[in-house]
Amino acid sequence: MAAVRQIAGPCQAWPEDSAFIREVLDRIGDKWTMLIVSTLDAGPLRYSDVQASIPGISQRMLTQTLKHLERDGMLVRTAYPEVPPRVEYELTELGRSLMEAVMAMAAWAAAHHREIAANRAASELTGVGRSKAPAGS
Repeated sequence: MAAVRQIAGPCQAWPEDSAFIREVLDRIGDKWTMLIVSTLDAGPLRYSDVQASIPGISQRMLTQTLKHLERDGMLVRTAYPEVPPRVEYELTELGRSLMEAVMAMAAWAAAHHREIAANRAASELTGVGRSKAPAGS
């Protein structure tokens, strides 16, 4: 009788609702989420200030990501009854608790970006990581 191989890993320890956990990981691991969270760590900012602090983020992506973070309880949106209207975004305690992980990932990316860039360049030269066309095509 063949032995049954036990598979171990973090997914095995997750509760039955692992699809929700994957969804949360997808949200907090998103590049725009990480940049918005790290930007708001300094304190509340207006929409335009958040956008100006994150090069390359479109208005659509900023709006969408802010809405998701608000829905998940990681930030609060405060609208002030002024003319013109003023809206600020601020991290909640839950959002601030994400900072350690965000900064660790950012530090890792900064420490290894040259190595990754070199690997990508080498891959372009050698074709490693690219699909090869079937023979005769």
